[in-house]
Amino acid sequence: MAHADILPRLIALRDEIRRHDYLYYVKDHPEISDSQYDRLFRELVELEQAHPELVTPDSPSQRVGAPPLQELVKVPHEQPMLSLDSIIEQSEVEAFDLRMKRELETPSVEYSAEPKFDGLSVELMYDHGIFIRGATRGDGTTGEDVTVNLRTIRSLPLQLHARSNLPDHLVVRGEVYMRLDDFQALNRRITERGDNAFANPRNAASGSLRQLDSTITATRPLVVTCYEIMAVSTPVPPTHWDELETLAQWGLPAPALRRLCASIDEVMAFHRETESMRDQLPYEIDGVVVKVNRRDWQGRLGMKSRSPRWAIAYKFTPRKEITIVQEIVVSVGRTGTLTPVALLKQPRCITPMKWRGKTFGSAIPSR
Repeated sequence: MAHADILPRLIALRDEIRRHDYLYYVKDHPEISDSQYDRLFRELVELEQAHPELVTPDSPSQRVGAPPLQELVKVPHEQPMLSLDSIIEQSEVEAFDLRMKRELETPSVEYSAEPKFDGLSVELMYDHGIFIRGATRGDGTTGEDVTVNLRTIRSLPLQLHARSNLPDHLVVRGEVYMRLDDFQALNRRITERGDNAFANPRNAASGSLRQLDSTITATRPLVVTCYEIMAVSTPVPPTHWDELETLAQWGLPAPALRRLCASIDEVMAFHRETESMRDQLPYEIDGVVVKVNRRDWQGRLGMKSRSPRWAIAYKFTPRKEITIVQEIVVSVGRTGTLTPVALLKQPRCITPMKWRGKTFGSAIPSR
């Protein structure tokens, strides 16, 4: 079959699969069954196998992984990836607000507040709407190139929405993490085959993203959320809230749980509400990120050596839990190594709850 005949079908399949990936992994609102999706994907793969010269880097088929790397190459960030100053006391939040008002010489400041995901920070680069490179934060100025691993994450679009006015060049900051039920299922699989389990979802996400073999990363249930435009070839949105809305319009997964706050009192109310639902969320967060909403005010406030002056991480009270070791069992590894595993009673301060039909909160996943 000639290229002129096959190319329109390939393009249509790729666009349709991208749309269903977005609906399923970002919007959590699938329109077709898994079997229908599988048929579309299988047709795409078969056509590309028959015409390998028509395969493109942004095709949904290119998420399965690549040959193992010898090492992760260091790459410089286009803009520094700064950290945030952390505070935990209400008095510190009020002092931050007073400082913002004083330095901006204004009686009130509008803030944007969103969850602080407990994952691994990444830089994502797009040229003409196509994902071309991704890197870990590293030391803030230089990170590790994990492009091939990031390509395996289903919630990360390899091509931004074409219906939007896309910039020629875009650099976005995001967070890679694992949902709690996916983390529990992964640890169950790992321990059943005799390997050591991950200590927490953050370690699992970090270890999975930094794999030299991307086919292993492709089997790990990673997700990504994007929350900052680091560089762009077009004018930057005037506020952080507009920035998040723009990311979502481009098809990037932005924080669904967020609030525009007219005062620091509304920020603290959002913090209390978010902390109260912390154990009901399907992912780990350890606080709320608070940012001066206006981008021009952010520019006036500037940066310190390693953190912006216009943003803080308003942390939650550290968890304190008491539990009981019910039993010690011995796991036998493939090489005969014996590893003791403690079975813990569920901490009383965490109440099991259901979210989308799944139960969370158990100290040990049920079988």
